[in-house]
Amino acid sequence: MVTEKLKSVHLSEKNFGRLQYLIKTQCGINMTPGKKTMVQARLQKRLRSTGIETISEYCDYLFSHEGMKNELVHMIDVITTNKTDFFRESAHFDILTKRILPEMIQSRQWSIYKPLQVWSAGCATGEEAYTLAMILNEYAMNHEGLKFSVLATDISTKALEEAKLGIYHFDKIESVPAEMKKKYLLRSKDRKKRLVRIIPELRKNVQFERLNLIEDDYRIGGHMNIIFLRNVLIYFDRMMHEKILNRISLHLTHGGYVFVGHAETLHGLNVPYTQVFPTVYKKMMSHN
Repeated sequence: MVTEKLKSVHLSEKNFGRLQYLIKTQCGINMTPGKKTMVQARLQKRLRSTGIETISEYCDYLFSHEGMKNELVHMIDVITTNKTDFFRESAHFDILTKRILPEMIQSRQWSIYKPLQVWSAGCATGEEAYTLAMILNEYAMNHEGLKFSVLATDISTKALEEAKLGIYHFDKIESVPAEMKKKYLLRSKDRKKRLVRIIPELRKNVQFERLNLIEDDYRIGGHMNIIFLRNVLIYFDRMMHEKILNRISLHLTHGGYVFVGHAETLHGLNVPYTQVFPTVYKKMMSHN
């Protein structure tokens, strides 16, 4: 009995190979052999949700016409990692407020009449996007009512649903400064739940959309002044790094900025950016 149960949740090498190829082509993410156990564990969530008894049967369904239409997006949701925090890699926000925003105001890239457009790419459950909204709102209040908007995108529909709600447990907001907690977070009336919600006035400045970064056409309106692409490139190979960075440059203004994670670099890539701060790059003016 136990043996049969173990077999039902076992991911065979053949099916893992099929999934590796599917995830690579659909998401651009390399699932190395070392991630087989993780994939197997996460697929068990879909077994429970679909009522399918074995991973083998699940894979057969997934690769069917109906599965590709109805199940693929859910498989991507459970496989992709949605790890983020409020004020993560906080040095970036200091660079943003002390160096970049003053420069943009001085060069008139951001004014009362010209809203700043910021893109949080790979936003997961929204913490980075709302952090940006808090920081930009604080800055705008001290600079004659400057206007801004934040576009937040992710491949995971489940993560985006959570992000749109803007509801977080107390454990998630420890890194939010006390004054910002008071100003931007509403505590649940049921104190036992230990939940907070981003205030409506801030949520309205953040727009969430599903976007797959390996697609050829991003279908986003306007040109961004700043793009946060942090801790996203680590999931792709170098060839895909170039493709993504060149594609997002088409949606970035001349002299606009790209932020990447502290473990990431653009060194050696054929992309139209020059480094201006550690893990912060500027789009070169000579490129379109």
